[in-house]
Amino acid sequence: MSNPLDFLGHIDRLASGAFDTARGPRLMPVDLFREGDQYVLNADMPGIDPSSVDLDVDGQLLTIRAERSAPVNESVKWLSHERPYGSYMRQFTLGDGVDVERITATYENGVLSVTVPVAERAKPRKIEITSKEGERKEMSS
Repeated sequence: MSNPLDFLGHIDRLASGAFDTARGPRLMPVDLFREGDQYVLNADMPGIDPSSVDLDVDGQLLTIRAERSAPVNESVKWLSHERPYGSYMRQFTLGDGVDVERITATYENGVLSVTVPVAERAKPRKIEITSKEGERKEMSS
């Protein structure tokens, strides 16, 4: 192996065979934060065609799936092939305090943004306190 890139490719092939990294779904990095009355999840998906992205909710389970296709060019001799291709998937368990009916999503510049609103019943609220002072009770004799 005169080319150092050939050696790296050989190591990658060995690792792929040992750990089955070539066939399993890849993970996508995400950021998750709460902003006011909603949770926002941003998932990095560079190079993924938005039409391949599937987002669904089943009960309290939010699933993101996507497919990144490898370029097909028979005349190319790869010198380095590090960018991952294939299936991507992440799943998140949603708490009871979210409104699964109002989840929205956008895809822009390779980032999927999912907005999960907090349910009305889970939002903090003020409780009015009433006083019985001032009320007169008449007593019978």
